Formats: sequence, C-alpha cells, structure tokens
Amino acid sequence: MARIIAALAAGLVFGLGLVVSQMVNPAKVLAFLDIAGDWDPSLAFVMGAAIPVAALGVALGKRRAAPLCAPAFAGPSRTELDGRLALGAVIFGVGWGLAGYCPGPALASVSFGGGPVLLFLAAMLAGMAGFSLIDGLPRGRPRAA
Repeated sequence: MARIIAALAAGLVFGLGLVVSQMVNPAKVLAFLDIAGDWDPSLAFVMGAAIPVAALGVALGKRRAAPLCAPAFAGPSRTELDGRLALGAVIFGVGWGLAGYCPGPALASVSFGGGPVLLFLAAMLAGMAGFSLIDGLPRGRPRAA
C-alpha cells in the first residue's frame, strides 16, 4: 500500500509541476523548440530548476541501501547506446516537435486538453501497440560463418 501511495503522490507532484510550468501547453512547448523563430526560453528555466532537484534525489538515493518502498534499486538492464535507442529518441523528438506533447504532459492535460490531446494519446497508444507487435516478431537467425 505504501508503494501505491508513494507512486500516487509522486505522480500528483509531477503532474502539478507540468501544469504550473505550462509544459502541458503545446503552443508554449513549440515556442520553446522554435529557436530560429519566436523563441520562448521560459521552459529552459523549468529544466534548469529540475536538474538540481534530480541531482539532489540521486545524491540522497546513493546514500541509501534500498529505496523506501522497494527491496532494492532497479537500474537499467542495458546501458549501451544502440540503433533502436537512437531511433526511438529521434521519433520521440520529432513527435514532440510536431505535436507539442510528450507522454507526461499529454496525460496531465487529458482533463482540459480536448480533442487534440485525445488524438495524440490515441496515436501514442497505437504506436506503442504497433511497436509491441513488431518487437514480438521472430528475428532472422544469424548466419553460420
């Protein structure tokens, strides 16, 4: 139960931060990404404030043997940069630049975003389902040397 309450609290704080910073406003995000046009640098301050907060969390986490609501820390299972990761990052960035939404802000703006955010979420879920289908297909066997 403590894990659920901690996850709910973290999600609420994250969502509130997205709303207060206006990262749920696609026009604001697109203006931030438009460095060659009418650039709005205000979201850089959001990132600038988030980095020290995250660094503090990492520093405090390193002092603990285990997290508060789990038996052990869970790091990434893979740490190398590969083509799938790079392609995923490019697709994510292009989608964010075209729509002005990424998953977190889109979910945070469901209640007031109207049709465009629902369309984005439907497309995001379809893309996730499509990836799951493609990723589950058997891969070709490596040829014997």
